[in-house]
Amino acid sequence: MKRNVLFLLLIFTTAWSNNACSNKGTDTAAKTPAGISADSLMGEILTLSSDEFEGRKPGTAAEEKTVAYLQDQFQKLGLKPGNPDGTYIQKVPLAGTNSKTEAEITVRGRKLPAALNKDMVAVSTRFVPETTVRNSDMVFVGYGVVAPEYGWDDYKGVDVKGKTIIMLVNDPQIPDPADPSKLDDKMFHGSAMTYYGRWTYKYEIASEKGAAAAIIVHETALAGYGFEVVVSGKAGEMFGIQKPDNNMSRVPVEGWMTYDKTAELFKAAGLDLAEMKKAALQKEFRPVPLTGAKASFTVHNTLRTVDSRNVIAKLEGSDEALKNEYVVYSAHWDHFGRDTSLQGDQIMNGARDNASGTAGLLEIARAYTKLATAPKRSVLFLSVTAEEQGLLGAKYYGENPLYPLKKTLANINMDELNVWGRTKDMGIVGLGNSTLDDLTIEILRSHGRTAVGDPEPQKGHYYRSDHFEFAKQGVPALDPDMGTDFIGKPATFSKEMRDGYDAHDYHKPSDEVKADWDLSGAVEDLGVFFELGNRIANGDKFPEWKPGTEFKAKREAMLR
Repeated sequence: MKRNVLFLLLIFTTAWSNNACSNKGTDTAAKTPAGISADSLMGEILTLSSDEFEGRKPGTAAEEKTVAYLQDQFQKLGLKPGNPDGTYIQKVPLAGTNSKTEAEITVRGRKLPAALNKDMVAVSTRFVPETTVRNSDMVFVGYGVVAPEYGWDDYKGVDVKGKTIIMLVNDPQIPDPADPSKLDDKMFHGSAMTYYGRWTYKYEIASEKGAAAAIIVHETALAGYGFEVVVSGKAGEMFGIQKPDNNMSRVPVEGWMTYDKTAELFKAAGLDLAEMKKAALQKEFRPVPLTGAKASFTVHNTLRTVDSRNVIAKLEGSDEALKNEYVVYSAHWDHFGRDTSLQGDQIMNGARDNASGTAGLLEIARAYTKLATAPKRSVLFLSVTAEEQGLLGAKYYGENPLYPLKKTLANINMDELNVWGRTKDMGIVGLGNSTLDDLTIEILRSHGRTAVGDPEPQKGHYYRSDHFEFAKQGVPALDPDMGTDFIGKPATFSKEMRDGYDAHDYHKPSDEVKADWDLSGAVEDLGVFFELGNRIANGDKFPEWKPGTEFKAKREAMLR
């Protein structure tokens, strides 16, 4: 049974009051801007993650309720409509597909037992009623990466058109020649995942190469989440942005397979998966056919089109010469809705992911309205749709901006706030990418805090949230994370909480507000985000990408 919202709010308020008393007089507490409070933050999280909002899935009645709530909050704050057409809405045209799949893999005529949604997931994002792949040859393509800057091509010498390709998750895990216990920093950023390691890239390159189906080998440690997250993410209706070609340029079938089942497949084809993984770490690697292996898929898609919505509000700048330049705060409002395949609780409430970030966006917006004078530049508050479907709302805004990106100074994104208390530091994913990081470090220092890089760089977090769609377009984008050094907690506390959340709550119905949440750290982080945006909006120069960052060239070309 779900917890009573008012009861939880009462528990939290009491806990926060005790916590606040112990923090009185600290420099950090004194720097929290007016308008940002733990009580209102908790109230907004409880509302957005309540059963009434049914998991906030796009294209459902829950979207109507969520969008109406956000519009109402922005209006109550006195913020202007963010769309130049006079509304708070940017329509995002989505194509919904609900895949029912039949799959068969045979090796030398013998069927490989592989249960869908247990051993394997297979869907089609093509916006057509049926997609069929018949008796396609199967080929192992290593990590499925083509990276000229590293002299790397996993497809060399082999035409995979019409074939089912099997590829490993993440980047090539190249050992450091000087210390094989570590990864080589000169290849694919060492332990930090590059975009080549993301599943989105792997399907994109498979599409480009003309494969009939692309299957990624799942490993929890290298993916950053369990196979059940893959299953839940592909269950029910999925969305993509409506394309004129109905997404027919996309690889017909996109799939995942567990490591153990893939090892069984390789063994039946006379190969050893562990040995193939080792071979795939060499630049000289060439695709390896799975002799006698054939894959067939029939995917029946239930289709619909949906006009989903980004919600956007604006605080107009006070300087006539600069008010047509912008700082953008963002957070995604969506989650996964209901999973009717589950027994018991079926609502994916998404309290931390990302009711917390959406509530944080409202808190920061309120803080800006408390200023005696608005900043010189305009500030946009953008709550995007369909992040969980592949950053679609942010992608659509990036490709169809309501305000020129060349006049957009920065994006500050909030996804999964810290709900476990105060920290001496703050995480910055992709630390060192841009001068945004330098300014954030300066602000943290003034608060008596420090910055740390991503504690889990192997999970590729920089490519997994909405800021990435701004970065891809060249706009400097900050991806903040919770700190690792919790005040009054043991050194292991941060990892224990992260691991526990990932294992038990991430993309599960149990991602609900917990009675022991402590939002004091979230409040302090929001104060930093507010100060960062305000300083940029009042500053005398645009933030810049650092040399060697993959987004720098696009930004420089844009600003010429």
